[in-house]
Amino acid sequence: MGIFDGFIGNASEADINEVQEEFSAVLAPSEQVEKAYRLVRDLFIFTNKRLILVDKQGITGKKIEYHSIPYKNITHFSIETAGSFDLEAELKIWISGSGEPLEKHFNKNLNIYEVQSVLAEYVL
Repeated sequence: MGIFDGFIGNASEADINEVQEEFSAVLAPSEQVEKAYRLVRDLFIFTNKRLILVDKQGITGKKIEYHSIPYKNITHFSIETAGSFDLEAELKIWISGSGEPLEKHFNKNLNIYEVQSVLAEYVL
């Protein structure tokens, strides 16, 4: 179901070495990619310093928005695991100054507890 998951909005884990190389121009010299998750063309990147959301826009995807969220600005977060009939897990992140949480959906094969653990390591 891999490619189909991307089309229905679910994320899957990306290779951190490839992400580190691809986004080296955006990363600080001492910044390392810890985990990365791909959602069709977009990326959800956890580094040792911040969370980076990569939003490729338009049909060609040449216009790219890099949204950087320092871990200190994350006020709280929650996870919702996939159920028997619900095929996706969900991560919600609240950022200071924003009323609505940032929501990301992950396919059932991805360990949502691992994603939460990476976030908790830097936020707590």
